[in-house]
Amino acid sequence: RVDDGEDEVLYTDGDSDSDWGAPSSSAEPKKGKSTSRWGSLNPKIKERIVKEAQERAIRNKKRREPAEAKKRRLYSQYREMQKKSKFERYVTREKPTHDKSRTMLADLNPGETVPGRVISLTNFGAYVDIGSEVDGLLHVSQISRDEFVDHPRKFLSPGDDIEVRIVRMDPSAKKLQLTMLPEEVLNEENVMNKHMIDEDEDDRIQLDEIEVDDELWGEIRRVTDYGAYIELGAVVRGFMHFMDHPLFGEVKGAHPKEFMRVGDRVRVWVMDVD
Repeated sequence: RVDDGEDEVLYTDGDSDSDWGAPSSSAEPKKGKSTSRWGSLNPKIKERIVKEAQERAIRNKKRREPAEAKKRRLYSQYREMQKKSKFERYVTREKPTHDKSRTMLADLNPGETVPGRVISLTNFGAYVDIGSEVDGLLHVSQISRDEFVDHPRKFLSPGDDIEVRIVRMDPSAKKLQLTMLPEEVLNEENVMNKHMIDEDEDDRIQLDEIEVDDELWGEIRRVTDYGAYIELGAVVRGFMHFMDHPLFGEVKGAHPKEFMRVGDRVRVWVMDVD
């Protein structure tokens, strides 16, 4: 008996001993209900549920993976991304490098203008395929007449089709030098005549022999919007920014060509060597 005076039946004598404690027929689970419900689902919904469960299982597994295993997995993904990126940058050549129909260097003529395709970029220039037995080097100093080119990617990209002029070639060393400068600049700098000069590179100053603050004499060979290239007798030309010239600022807004002229003999000091 409960507090409100009503009786509550827990069990009755009518229950048989054999059935005591056994669940009633109404409490029995209905077999096949969940199976029939899954079978009635749309196949697309089934596929989405399975996919979400798999992704959830993978996420849970990653949470439990050791630090070393995670590090190896991420490094493997990084390498795959690098490989994919490198493959996407690969430039298709019109002729394979081993094609026998490619022009021999000995058959090229200095001063000849030819079409080419940029194959790769470096800090010092671009390699261009002009259909010869080797790719030609287009140095950064030979890309633009008016602008200082600190890296060729400012003007070129792998796969670009361009026109270049042959400067010189060395069939024995398999070297080819190209330029994009206009003819008047090449004549002004006497670039095209250099292929007839047998210069001994060992006689020129090596970069490792030059130190910061060294005093050098040179001759201005080309003036750009940013400064001038100077022939110093080294293996490469030096570049002097117009703001480092002693006459900079005397005339406000003056172009570097107004106080830096091709052929001027100048004394300079080294600020940086790379």
